[in-house]
Amino acid sequence: MSWRDDLGGPKGEPRIEFVRREPAFEGFFRLDRVHMRHLRYDGQWTPVFTREIFERGESACILLYDPKLSLVVLVEQFRGAAARGEAGPWLVEVVAGIVEGGESPESVARREAVEEAGCTVSDIIHIGKYWLSPGGTSERTDLYVGRVDASAAGGIHGLEEEVEDIRVVVVPLDEAVAACGNQITTAPAVILLQWLALQRNEVARRWGVEP
Repeated sequence: MSWRDDLGGPKGEPRIEFVRREPAFEGFFRLDRVHMRHLRYDGQWTPVFTREIFERGESACILLYDPKLSLVVLVEQFRGAAARGEAGPWLVEVVAGIVEGGESPESVARREAVEEAGCTVSDIIHIGKYWLSPGGTSERTDLYVGRVDASAAGGIHGLEEEVEDIRVVVVPLDEAVAACGNQITTAPAVILLQWLALQRNEVARRWGVEP
């Protein structure tokens, strides 16, 4: 875009310098303490400063959609970090998973659709790649919409070894969109539902369904 500068400094020099990286914690996830500096917009370097960065890696999220029935398949599960929220830690979300070594984001999205919701994705649309909270975490996620048959979707799913207890929630697309910001409060779900609400006719035509 014309309003976005390139990432090079004067004469193409880097605009950021990582001075030192230290592990601060390593468990299920990793937290690094990073000492860095960068070029300011006036061309001068900042002092070296320190940030703790939650190294969560890549993830994939997929909104499961049945265009014939105009239903979306969502999941509800416990999220400990949301325990302080007004509505409590059981959140309604889209299917999601972490990308591990050797996997592609699309393969993760397809696999998690089976594990978390018992649904097989017959076609898939890649929406884009997004930073989730770049002020503190390295996580980026690929967002997808996947075609499924929602006529028999439901039940409790998840992997026992990962202590997952996931309830499938099947609702009309319009009802899910209306719930954004109240019952549905996770960013990937809101982004995907609003995207699909705008693009549903194009998606239906792509999948050979009369809008």
